[in-house]
Amino acid sequence: MSRIGVLLLNLGGPERIEDVGPFLYNLFSDPEIIRLPIPSLIKPLAWYISTRRSSKSQEAYRAIGGGSPLRRITEQQARELQSQLRLRGIDATTYVAMRYWHPFTECAVADLKADGVTQVVVLPLYPHFSISTSGSSFRELSRLRKADLAFSKLPIRCIPSWYDNDGYIRSMSELISRQILSCDLPKEAHVFFSAHGVPKSYVEDAGDPYQQEIESCTSLIMKELECSLGYSNPYTLAYQSRVGPEEWLQPYTEDVLEQLGNAATRNLVVVPISFVSEHIETLQEIDIEYRNLAKKYGIKYFHRVPALDTYPLFINGLADLVVSCLDGPEIGLEEAAKLPNEIKLYPQEKWQWGWNNSSEVWNGRVAMIVFLALIFEFISGNGPLHKIGLL
Repeated sequence: MSRIGVLLLNLGGPERIEDVGPFLYNLFSDPEIIRLPIPSLIKPLAWYISTRRSSKSQEAYRAIGGGSPLRRITEQQARELQSQLRLRGIDATTYVAMRYWHPFTECAVADLKADGVTQVVVLPLYPHFSISTSGSSFRELSRLRKADLAFSKLPIRCIPSWYDNDGYIRSMSELISRQILSCDLPKEAHVFFSAHGVPKSYVEDAGDPYQQEIESCTSLIMKELECSLGYSNPYTLAYQSRVGPEEWLQPYTEDVLEQLGNAATRNLVVVPISFVSEHIETLQEIDIEYRNLAKKYGIKYFHRVPALDTYPLFINGLADLVVSCLDGPEIGLEEAAKLPNEIKLYPQEKWQWGWNNSSEVWNGRVAMIVFLALIFEFISGNGPLHKIGLL
């Protein structure tokens, strides 16, 4: 009999205020998050960014109770999924593998080896594939697999993305419809999908399917919603949580909120489309920052659709994904993480300046290198600016 280990991949989050700095350092140390032409500069830059951002991030976490609930919710999802799989007669044990905080991926791998698992199914809790989420987690697993003989021998199957999973689509539709029906004018309620953004270069230069999958998913949810309600609501898709000098996917959430306010939108039903668990982006960024912006722009009613968490129909959908993965063609880690285009970061074939996408990416990288050089000069007290008397 096969003993199935289901590895749930997620981002992770600081559980205490004192965890915020180390968590941010781990996040910005990932070359999938911070891209520099000189890889050895990534960790110094990660240290600088995490040091500068810690205070602001700590305030955000204090606003939601002092820490992220992501681990607790993900572990609940894992238990519910395990129960559902065993009810279906599958000898499965679930494991949580976080990318940037506890329990780290290597801990989950150690646990599944200790439990005598004979086959692994890798299920990212990101419905939509992106370089910086599923891709980064798959590559971390590949690194661990290459360094661990016992782990490398375990058969492994991956689920790259599942934005069109029936249980997921129907769950989202049900939760959205509840909020629409709570409005005083349900048919006029504006459904506002807010997805976590990614740099535009990921999509245009590397072929990241994230934007296409988000747009397709939004369309599927709206079709399901129309069938359920019997009428069609207006809707908009925007992107939140951008950081750094690069251009990210647009439109930005804050810009669309202003536009909807100017259009005299009365009821706004806000959907955290790319998040399946409550965490900092839903509880603080959407519930506090964007709610306040909506009020400022004149939107009277701000209805936020809850994250899926352990919604039964959603858990059933995850179980369906595992069963389909076991019955279907094998998809390994390398194939799961593969993108349509090779990411050509350094060197660029032709140096370009200006405002096209390729130029903007490189201008941003050069700016970061210059910024790092200035920081090092401030710290060391030596350098070209000191020599010419500017510092």
